[in-house]
Amino acid sequence: MADRLNDYPTEARADYVFGCMASNGQSSDTLRRCACSIDVIASIVPYEKYVEAETVLSLQLVGGERMSIFRTSALTKERVAVLRRAQAEADILCF
Repeated sequence: MADRLNDYPTEARADYVFGCMASNGQSSDTLRRCACSIDVIASIVPYEKYVEAETVLSLQLVGGERMSIFRTSALTKERVAVLRRAQAEADILCF
């Protein structure tokens, strides 16, 4: 478990926290809550799976027929669902 918590690079954690703070406010309380959130996500989702899900989510924003696979594939839906569940748990525990 400790290995999984530490398999997220600092850059990825910082990127998540910056995005979280941009969405939730720029206070020290928000910083603490956002840091808690990525820690919870890291305890649930291995970094490799996190990257896959984030990639799918960003590709879903791209229009066009070729990108439809990222909106309809059962595998990609499952990857995103795992991340969404981890984010929901993080919201409950941290916010």
